[in-house]
Parts: sequence; C-alpha cells; structure tokens
Amino acid sequence: MALIDTLKEEQKLAMKAKDKLRLGTIRLALAAIKQREVDERITLDDDQILAVLTKLVKQRRDSVTQYESAGRQDLADVEKAEIIVLEDFMPQPLTDEEVSALVESAIAESEAAGMQDMGKVMGVLKPQIQGRADMGKVSGLVRAKLA
Repeated sequence: MALIDTLKEEQKLAMKAKDKLRLGTIRLALAAIKQREVDERITLDDDQILAVLTKLVKQRRDSVTQYESAGRQDLADVEKAEIIVLEDFMPQPLTDEEVSALVESAIAESEAAGMQDMGKVMGVLKPQIQGRADMGKVSGLVRAKLA
C-alpha cells in the first residue's frame, strides 16, 4: 500500500476513534504533502512523501528544544506526541552500526579520496537512509571518515 493511502486510512481510523491528537497530526502531514504537490505541480511518490515527513519531524524536534529552553513543557509535550505519531509512518530507524556500515560502503562505492568527494558519498547515502537516520549525524560521520 502506498504511503499516502496508509496516511488516509489512518486518518479515517483516527476519526472513528475520536483520537484528536493523531487525527490533527495526520491532517497536518497530509496538508504538507498536498501543499508540496500543488507548489511543484507533481504527484509525490513514497520517497518524496517520506522526505516531507522527515522534515516535519525535524521541525517538531527543533520546536521541542525551543519550548523546553523557554520553560514551556506543555507545548514541548504536544510536539513530542506529534513526533511519535509521525514516526509511525516512517521506516525503522537504523542503528549506529548499520549507519557506519552504510557510510563505509558508500565511501568505497564512490571511490572517495577526501573531503572534496563528500557530495558524492552523500549522494550515494541519501536514498538509502532517507527518513531512517539523522542526516546531520550521518554528514558528521562521513566528514570524520573522509578527514
């Protein structure tokens, strides 16, 4: 089943269960997907939808940090709950060992010799780990391996 169909089905189930938090979060995700489709005049595939969901999770994590530093734990808790709902639709996250192994194989595959080849390595890695690992951490790991 396509990811968009899964989201729509879960939206119906959340409506029937009267789960306001889950329903609101799914609607938010569907709205972000629809906005991108309208802006770019395309129909998003699963990888592109996953990129939208990843962006939404990243935004929520940033908001949690800001709310907690401002002493607004109530708002931070809402954002954390939304992250949990969004992560239900994302693939299982990779372990540190799996990420490290993927980085090693990407460096070998792209025949990277130094920092100037970081773009090549990230180009190989991105489709493999999209939505399954924090790209910032992966980028740091690649940088460390190439240095």
